[in-house]
Amino acid sequence: RLPDKPETDNNLYFCLCLSSVTCFPLSAPTDLWESTGQEVASALQALGLPIDPVVTMETDDGAREALKVVREADKVKVVIMCMSSVLIGGEHQRRLLLAALDMGMISDGYVFIPYDALLYAMPYQLTNSTQLRHAYSAVLTVTMASDQSFYEAFRQAQMNCVMVCPELCLQVSPLFGTIFNMVYFVAKSVEERRQAGGGHWVTASVSLFCFFFQVLYGGKEGRGLQARYVVLDSDGDRLVPTHSLAPTHTDGKVGGLRSLGRSFVFPGGKPPTASFCWFSREEACTGGEFTDSQGLEYKDIFNLMLNCYFFFLYRCRLYDNGFDLPVALCSDWSIFPLDKVTPTSEYWRYTCTSTCMHLSVHLSLQFTDSVLWLCCYQGDWVWLKKVSVGKLMTAVNQHTQSLFSHLREMRHENLNLYLGLFMDCGIFALVVEHCPRGSLADLLADSNMRLDWMFKSSLLMDLIKGMKYLHLRGLSHGRLKSTNCLVDGRFVLKVTDYGLPMILYSQNLNLPEDPQELLWTSPELLRNPVRGGSFAGDVFSFSIITQEVISRTQPYAMMDMPAHEIIDRLKNPPPLCRPIISVDEAPDDCLSLMNECWNEDPNKRPSFDDIFKQFRGSNRGKRANIIDSMLRMLEQYSSNLEDLIRERTDELEVERNKTEKLIGQLLPKSVAQALKKGKPVQPEHYSDATLYFSDIVGFTTISALSDPIEVVDLLNDLYTMFDAIIATHDVYKVETIGDAYMVASGVPNRNGNRHAAEVANMSLDILHSIAAFKIRHMPEMKVKIRIGLHSGPVVAGVVGLMMPRYCLFGDTVTTASLMESSGLPYRIHISLSTVKVLTSLKLGYHIETRKVKGSEDTYWLMGQDGFTKPLPVPPDLSGGASNHGISLDEIPVERRQKFLDRQKKMKK
Repeated sequence: RLPDKPETDNNLYFCLCLSSVTCFPLSAPTDLWESTGQEVASALQALGLPIDPVVTMETDDGAREALKVVREADKVKVVIMCMSSVLIGGEHQRRLLLAALDMGMISDGYVFIPYDALLYAMPYQLTNSTQLRHAYSAVLTVTMASDQSFYEAFRQAQMNCVMVCPELCLQVSPLFGTIFNMVYFVAKSVEERRQAGGGHWVTASVSLFCFFFQVLYGGKEGRGLQARYVVLDSDGDRLVPTHSLAPTHTDGKVGGLRSLGRSFVFPGGKPPTASFCWFSREEACTGGEFTDSQGLEYKDIFNLMLNCYFFFLYRCRLYDNGFDLPVALCSDWSIFPLDKVTPTSEYWRYTCTSTCMHLSVHLSLQFTDSVLWLCCYQGDWVWLKKVSVGKLMTAVNQHTQSLFSHLREMRHENLNLYLGLFMDCGIFALVVEHCPRGSLADLLADSNMRLDWMFKSSLLMDLIKGMKYLHLRGLSHGRLKSTNCLVDGRFVLKVTDYGLPMILYSQNLNLPEDPQELLWTSPELLRNPVRGGSFAGDVFSFSIITQEVISRTQPYAMMDMPAHEIIDRLKNPPPLCRPIISVDEAPDDCLSLMNECWNEDPNKRPSFDDIFKQFRGSNRGKRANIIDSMLRMLEQYSSNLEDLIRERTDELEVERNKTEKLIGQLLPKSVAQALKKGKPVQPEHYSDATLYFSDIVGFTTISALSDPIEVVDLLNDLYTMFDAIIATHDVYKVETIGDAYMVASGVPNRNGNRHAAEVANMSLDILHSIAAFKIRHMPEMKVKIRIGLHSGPVVAGVVGLMMPRYCLFGDTVTTASLMESSGLPYRIHISLSTVKVLTSLKLGYHIETRKVKGSEDTYWLMGQDGFTKPLPVPPDLSGGASNHGISLDEIPVERRQKFLDRQKKMKK
């Protein structure tokens, strides 16, 4: 049976036994807390502490009445408060502490211990009440250690999707936390244990659950749910941890009290009666009924046991011939040697279980051989090669230790050295030297790395040397593939994972066989139900790696077949299934050697000693030693970097030109340059400029007869044509708003008095091009535009920081817009000021006067000498026809009914 709350009585006893004073439980006037007070009193009495009867705060003035009873009691200096903590809004505790402050008990050496703080982690934050802060200085808070506050933990749970509903976080009764912890951790541990046991349900004989922070031990007496506690003291603003209280253990051992570098300060001085050592880090403290001599005896016994323990480990070390195996990698990224940390030691148990939650958050329990994890070991980076074992491991057996010791003794420049084993909470991994270039497969897949044949042959020669050394030592690899060949910072290839099958077999572990991972395995080993390794099998694996290096593709990539089908064809020839390599990709000697190595008959494959001799001869006398290869690699790598930098610089220049071109289309060049330099653009006055306005006649009707996407296509086609025309004139496109098109000349580039001529010539070209323009979805309908021109002074400036716009202001803008709106279809309406500028230029512009009764005369621009392009004929607007709309006859027949229906709705 697992208990329904933490073992708080032992922790409370451990703190109280430091003084022989009598304790006084004081409870709130509720059935829950009265019962709790009685249980606490009984438990502490059973442990041998003097306890007075429980006092309950009955009435409204119950706090003062209860404290009077405490003050009258003999030798009572410790009050155990069985009520909700004031840190989470407990009203009874607030009244009790304020009453104690008012009665002077805070400064008289009384100590108040909140019992509910032992049940769950308390927030380290005091209230804003000054009186309550003063009163809380006499409170000795012993609570569960917590790295996060309640609200931080709640937010973290929401981020990790543990709390799926975004509800308001409220502090609930501590009993809910206790019940939740019990049910959650028991269920989680049972499920983890069931999965580790191959799917079988956990029975009553199971005594240990792992995989979470607060460990549950289901012992014979049902003691469990151990937690680390801290002692909190007030510094006036918040609660600060002063001591750490290690958890009690099911085997009877009691965790010790360790100072965190801060003494506990009592406002009224240290409590009397053998309490000289209350939580002082300067003096050894036994307290209670323990004497100094008894404390020394216990210390001597402990030292003797510790010496015997290390002597036993020393003998085991001698037995293992100096074997020193790192096995545990914990959350502080340190690796502990096996002779100092064992699965049976309390330190191992605490270290393992306290970091399982951390590891389970940062690691996935399913790994492949191609996955490496980067860690730090003794200040150096190492690779953690992870293997999913599928069950809980607690020890490395003697045979595995001996085997791994033999593997660590192997030293060769082309072998990646083993540093240790990682074993923690169901995860088993190898710790090997870190190679910054990654695996050979990673290097071959890097398209930015150019590999010539000398580079490739150097990598293959390193592989041959490493495998030759392994075979001379009588060890076959068994899992040789490109992902198990690492490349260090000097481009030296190193073989790793050698001996891994034997380690897994020694630990009675099996790896899942993915067909993709078996492509390097020889046919005879694939047919063998018991997968192992052989010298001839390693030679076959070398041939597949050679194919990868030569073609820079994955194994059998040219066959375009799934992995499982390739495996089936390898198992069941004929025909033989082998990679296809072009004769132009490598020297003939190398291709011939590769074909020999993947021979179907294992006895006909060469040894690595023969491979070494043949491959060295295939270089035609060129020595490929490690220094020459490294220099060539570095030179090639430098050349690759230069080419890559040059290529990236060219790409950057192209993108920069595109960006500047786009900015130049949005803003004038001078304005864009000022904005790029971070300089402010001041508004500027232009004394002479000519503005152009135009819009589409009947655009509202056309929009009503068209779908929105068709309107967008219409405007895009029309403005694309206009943009092409204005590119041939000294003008600047200011903006487009709907069907309105605005252009200026003389702004921002001043051009004397040619601004009127530039805009006039552009207007004639636009009017000519609009005659041939057709609407995509209504080709039979003509697009008619009105154009208005006016010359005069304007002010230009940039408006806004987000999406800045270059805008023109002044009466000239208003007049030019009025000239357009009062014009006629297919006409260029100009003002007197524009006529004067055009006349002064003497360029032969054809201008007619427009007589308007009662108004100032305006003018039509009809053409220019030498302008032979046909212009559209303006429609006849006699009889009161509108110059802003289109007639019913101009609307296509298929869309006319839609127009009539719209007119009826408008009349209603």
